[in-house]
Amino acid sequence: MNAPVKQHLIDPAICIRCNTCEATCPVDAVTHDANNYVVDPEKCQFCMDCVSPCPTGSINHFVHVAKPFSLEEQFSWTELPPEDETPTNADLEAVDDEASALLEDAHRGSGGPVKAPASAAKPQINLFDRKHPAKATVTGNFRLTAPDASCDIRHIILDLGAAHFPVLEGQSIGIVPPGTDANGRPHKVRLFSVASPRDGERPNTNNLALTVKRVAEPRPDGSVQRGIASNYVCDLKLGDTVDVIGPFGATFLMPEDPGTDVIMICTGTGSAPFRAFTERRRRTMPSAAGKLYLFFGARSPAELPYFGPLKKVPPKLLDQELVFSRLPGQAKEYVQDRMRKRPADLAALLERDTTHVYVCGLRGMEDGVEGSFRDICGAHGLDWGEIRARMRETGRYHVETY
Repeated sequence: MNAPVKQHLIDPAICIRCNTCEATCPVDAVTHDANNYVVDPEKCQFCMDCVSPCPTGSINHFVHVAKPFSLEEQFSWTELPPEDETPTNADLEAVDDEASALLEDAHRGSGGPVKAPASAAKPQINLFDRKHPAKATVTGNFRLTAPDASCDIRHIILDLGAAHFPVLEGQSIGIVPPGTDANGRPHKVRLFSVASPRDGERPNTNNLALTVKRVAEPRPDGSVQRGIASNYVCDLKLGDTVDVIGPFGATFLMPEDPGTDVIMICTGTGSAPFRAFTERRRRTMPSAAGKLYLFFGARSPAELPYFGPLKKVPPKLLDQELVFSRLPGQAKEYVQDRMRKRPADLAALLERDTTHVYVCGLRGMEDGVEGSFRDICGAHGLDWGEIRARMRETGRYHVETY
């Protein structure tokens, strides 16, 4: 099918016909007849000026369709069309070509097309693009790693103000550094996983958090290659304004069913979505029957993001294995090694149809994690290939590496 296009719709079942949206729209994209207020797909520029003033939220509806609904169709509606008339989540992983390529590359370790968990909330994606970004204000920039650690990892808080920018746990946002590259072209977009739950870094606040590592890699000539996007974000000051696009991602989502067990395996800033998962469970499902299992790797405690806060999370909510590869006087240990020390627990979890697996972090960890699952299953009379295929088919196996 052709790439789906985004369309802004007004829900006629909720709209009270107050005319606020039409009066607010700066490009006259909103119009009405005796029946409905509607948005002209040929005029709408997704500036979002009409969203905040709407008293009912009826205008906060964005879909992706193979062909836009005409004005005549919208005028005839008494309710929005069924969701199955729009493309599937798999088709909508990202409509933005640049973000789509990044997500496809990040998810390649999942072993094929992936689905969202059956109980996951429905995501909204691609609400803002390069031409019409959301404006966010920096309200926090905190260093997570020790001052003398070899890596600088930051916790960045962005306030979206009045912008309608809903995110779910596991989604990403895009940030494009200002300026141009050496060839005079605008810088490429960089995706960052959201590290806060859907109701904000602080509950019921229209903000979100990111976990960002400053990139500074040595070149053969002895100079240092600084990451454009990571350094731009890490250097942001309180009060700075940032252009944000997205949200992106329709499959790497948290299951809403409190009975699900979730295995989370990560390194470094790959912890970002799992911080969001953990906060969501802590705030809304503290007594959930299911449990979160975290295997989190870093070089040392000083280089592990959120090390202090993690130690305060109750074991009832989060079973955590913090793994370090550069401890003085100790052999190197990685997440896959620690997984092999929990074979019975992991084998029992993998046998359940309610277990979800998420892997996020450096690309080099994929083979090691796969090998551990394969060995653990083999030692317990299980076929990892069959289990993995079944989990992927039911939206329970996800990999996002970079």
